[in-house]
Amino acid sequence: MEIINLKELLVKAINASIEGGQSIMDVYSSDFSVEYKDDKSPLTLADRNCNEVIGKYLIGTGIPFLSEEGIKIPFEERKDWEYSWLVDPLDGTKEFIKRNGEFTVNIALIHNQNPVLGVIYVPVKEELYFALEGLGSYKINQNTIIDNIEELISQSNRLPINYNRNNYVVVGSRSHMSKATQSFFEEKQKEHGNIEVMEIGSSLKLCMVAEGKADAYARYAPTMEWDTGAGHAIAKYAGFTVKRYNSSDDVIYNKQDLLNPWFLVS
Repeated sequence: MEIINLKELLVKAINASIEGGQSIMDVYSSDFSVEYKDDKSPLTLADRNCNEVIGKYLIGTGIPFLSEEGIKIPFEERKDWEYSWLVDPLDGTKEFIKRNGEFTVNIALIHNQNPVLGVIYVPVKEELYFALEGLGSYKINQNTIIDNIEELISQSNRLPINYNRNNYVVVGSRSHMSKATQSFFEEKQKEHGNIEVMEIGSSLKLCMVAEGKADAYARYAPTMEWDTGAGHAIAKYAGFTVKRYNSSDDVIYNKQDLLNPWFLVS
């Protein structure tokens, strides 16, 4: 494999997410229909269109990629990948269908099972979160293609942002709540007195911790690798950890089973 230029790959991932986000908004503003996959999860034209846009950007990098909407690649082939893209073209399809704006485009670069680059784009708000190992994590409002990462960084807010909060905030899922998560909330209530529970959809939950709007995100319910890879990178390079439930081990990627373990972002 050629020498990997991570900054160039970050530019490609950012542009893929922005153009993919625009393709999502084209469908969002139309009278779209919803199909259901074999696992009963919803699928729209927006998922497909965005996946196609991202594919056009990433195919030229020579790095293989896994996508929620792509062909499932057997582990025998994947296990030898040093680098791989991990893509969810529309994370939060349920939120998309509800039209509440809480859906994202997620692109991560995995190196030897660890995320080294992450991009999350929020099409409705035109908010861009991005992170790269050695560069840190950032947030900016962006709706146009970029060609210079240093210039973008100079205009962005480095994460976490100091919001001068006095309250302890835990973030949870609007669409998925488990008994274990509820117990975590109760435990934090005992530790900190009154806590605020922030409910938000999609990978934005990881972004809320990375940004400094929340202190912890406990996900004690199923997720897939493409749901978290990009957010993991953004949280990690903002100085936070994404640990397996009741463990000091980080969540890892490109496993034989693409289902994530339960995890805590803090």
